[in-house]
Amino acid sequence: MTRKKLLALLVPAVIVLVIDQITKWLIRTTPELQNKVLIDGWLQFYFTKNPGMALGIDVLSTPVISVIAILAVTGILIYILRNLDQAGVGYLVCIGLIIGGAFGNITDRLFMGLIMDYGGVLEGHVVDFIYFSLQIGDWTVFPYIFNVADIAISCSIILLLLFNKRFFITQKAEEESSEVPEDVTPDEPTKQEGII
Repeated sequence: MTRKKLLALLVPAVIVLVIDQITKWLIRTTPELQNKVLIDGWLQFYFTKNPGMALGIDVLSTPVISVIAILAVTGILIYILRNLDQAGVGYLVCIGLIIGGAFGNITDRLFMGLIMDYGGVLEGHVVDFIYFSLQIGDWTVFPYIFNVADIAISCSIILLLLFNKRFFITQKAEEESSEVPEDVTPDEPTKQEGII
C-alpha cells in the first residue's frame, strides 16, 4: 500500500513538472507562439516573465520569494512523506499535482536567470504564457497570465476544497470499514418479517 501511495504522490508531480517545463521551453524558443491568439476574444498565448509571486504580486525580491517557495514545498513534502500511511490516495494525487506545479515554478526561479542570461541562481522569473483574454466592456474577466504549473496547483486546491471529506479518509478508517467481525451472525428473522 505504501508503494501505491508513493506512486499516487510522485507520478502526478513528475507529469506536471515535465509538461510545465516542456510548454515553457516551447514558448521561450518559438517566437510565433509568444503572442498568438488561440480563440479570438477568449484565449491566447502571451509570453511574459513574472519576477514576483502568484497573480503578479511583487512585494519581495525574487531571491527571497525563491527561498521561501523552496522551503515551503520542501516542508510540505517532508510532512506528507512522514504521514503517508494516514493519507488517502485522492489526497495524495492532489498534493502531487501541487508539488509538481510548485517545483515547475521553482525550477524557473532557480535556472531561468542563467538560461536567459539576466541573473543568477534564485533570480529567475517564472515563465507565464496562458492568457484568458475575455473582456466584458472595458473589464477583463481574468487579467492574470499563468502557466501549466499554476493550473495544476489551482485545480488541486479546488478539488481538495470540494471533496475534502472523501480525500482525507485515512488508511486506518478504510481498513476498519472493510473489516467484518467473524462472530457476527445474521439476525433471526422476526415473526413480523415473515408475514407477507
